[in-house]
Amino acid sequence: MRRPVRTSVLAPAGAGLAVAAALVFVGLATQDDGAGAPGGQAGTAVGTAAETTLMEPGSRPDAPVLTGDDLEGNPVSLAGLRGHVVVLNVWGSWCGPCRAEADGLERLSRQTRADGVRFLGINTRDRDPAAARSFVRAHALSFPSLPDPTGQLLLRFPPALLNPQAVPATLVIDRRGRIAAGIGGAVTEEQLRPVLARVAREES
Repeated sequence: MRRPVRTSVLAPAGAGLAVAAALVFVGLATQDDGAGAPGGQAGTAVGTAAETTLMEPGSRPDAPVLTGDDLEGNPVSLAGLRGHVVVLNVWGSWCGPCRAEADGLERLSRQTRADGVRFLGINTRDRDPAAARSFVRAHALSFPSLPDPTGQLLLRFPPALLNPQAVPATLVIDRRGRIAAGIGGAVTEEQLRPVLARVAREES
């Protein structure tokens, strides 16, 4: 069953109309029958289009602690990226929309690195690490991803900004380590770029 999804935009006073307009998307939907989830897991929504919530600086919650070894066994810490704008992308190799957005995320990662933007993935509900690593190779992803085979890492985030049952999802973390934006569903470069530009312009 497909259902419409409402986009919520909480822009600071005085934000440019062009930025606000870039964040409003129409005709959005998610697939909520669990199709594509590991084992056909019911209750896991597969997001087919993006909805965005942009937080005012004064109301942003701190991002939770994320630390551990990535899919290649290298140590990774979200706190270690403090001072950078961080794109945190939740994906699974079993998720069709994740495959659709992956190449664009990799391009944007390379294009925005000089602007101080860093990307970090959370690979969720892939119980076979080989499947996750195959996904990384297939899309030539250069940014690290933390494995989260049971979905427990997602429970550390505010559910209003990151629904642990909806994949893919993307968060934008500001330079102070606060959650600046939440994007539910598959995101495109064109949708994510204005969000990153706005957060990158902010003073740390």
